[in-house]
Amino acid sequence: MANNVKSEFELYPGMCAWLETYLKDKFKSKNCEVIVVDCHSVYLDSILEKYGVIQYYPQVVGLKIEIDVLGIVKWKDKAEIYLVEAKKTALNLQNLGQLLIYCKLCDPEEAYLLSSGGLGSLKKVLNNLNREDLLDYGNGKKIKKIRVARWDITKDGIDNHSIVPKI
Repeated sequence: MANNVKSEFELYPGMCAWLETYLKDKFKSKNCEVIVVDCHSVYLDSILEKYGVIQYYPQVVGLKIEIDVLGIVKWKDKAEIYLVEAKKTALNLQNLGQLLIYCKLCDPEEAYLLSSGGLGSLKKVLNNLNREDLLDYGNGKKIKKIRVARWDITKDGIDNHSIVPKI
């Protein structure tokens, strides 16, 4: 795929901008603070500590979790986190497995697995084998699903036709 990025790092600024816009739109009148950071080389617990929300996610302390792009939505008495894992290669089960484990540990409000290389072998698993259940995480009261999609580098955004599950 000649129209791809050379390095995964090149995807982060666009994904940060996309997530920030998405969260600011989603929480327009909700009286909260939206923070989005490229934190691919920093552990999640230190980022949550830095922004004063670690008390809402004590289970991640010391777990050495590295998320590529993190969104934090902060109110005075609670916080939600949003995870984005970026890849430049076609997606596979290992990529999904990594993010799924993070989701089961952190229970983010939403999580995205985005690749400029497309859905790869995950496309077969999710679409042909109809195994969207592999995207499930949450505490049982509310089942959430990881959203998997192709990152369109020409428009610096998600290719809406590729999103699984369909929203």
